[in-house]
Amino acid sequence: MNRIYLEYHDDEQNKHRFYQLFIVPTLFDDWSLVREWGRIGSPGTVKKDWFETEALADLSCHKLITQKEKKGYIKL
Repeated sequence: MNRIYLEYHDDEQNKHRFYQLFIVPTLFDDWSLVREWGRIGSPGTVKKDWFETEALADLSCHKLITQKEKKGYIKL
């Protein structure tokens, strides 16, 4: 299981957010991309997307990381 964790901080607007992603195998021979996001220190929102192969899940994961980095998120 790979975990990717990103954070965004904007002190002027009091925004302190996190975004994390996991790629995990499921019981049905497919793969799940699990995303969690929210304010740091609070429970986050969780969403799961299913893919037929690990490569497709990984591709989707990298697209999301690129989008978040363009918005100012930093990998930790």
